[in-house]
Amino acid sequence: MTQAKIGDTVKVHYTGTFDDGIQFDSSIGQDPLLVNIGCGETIPGFEKGLEGMGIGDKKTISIPAVDAYGEHNPELIHEVPRADIPEEIDLQVGLELTAQGPDGNTHILSIKEVNEETVTVDANHPMVGKNLNFELEMVDIAPQK
Repeated sequence: MTQAKIGDTVKVHYTGTFDDGIQFDSSIGQDPLLVNIGCGETIPGFEKGLEGMGIGDKKTISIPAVDAYGEHNPELIHEVPRADIPEEIDLQVGLELTAQGPDGNTHILSIKEVNEETVTVDANHPMVGKNLNFELEMVDIAPQK
């Protein structure tokens, strides 16, 4: 039986939950996720969990925060002058904004605090610091050529 390894392209169904059992994502009822193992297209712990699986195999993996979206980084919290944010945006704590960084990449910023002069935003990923659990089912494996 062929087992998935680095360099293979696989199709996998998954259901992701937090440690408290709350589901945050699933491919069930949709097309399976296509992953090129070892290319860094998904979080490291997810790709590592696919290695060694054969078609039809099912398993559950737990990924610690450090191998998922990492730990909270206080350097990603910034105060922005309120005047730099378009007036039409109703600034409220918890609102997520999209911003383009100097590198040209798009970043999601979560508003943490609003006052008369500044808005405090957090650029950490929303799932930073969280352990993730996945139920996996290997659907197909296309070995590396």
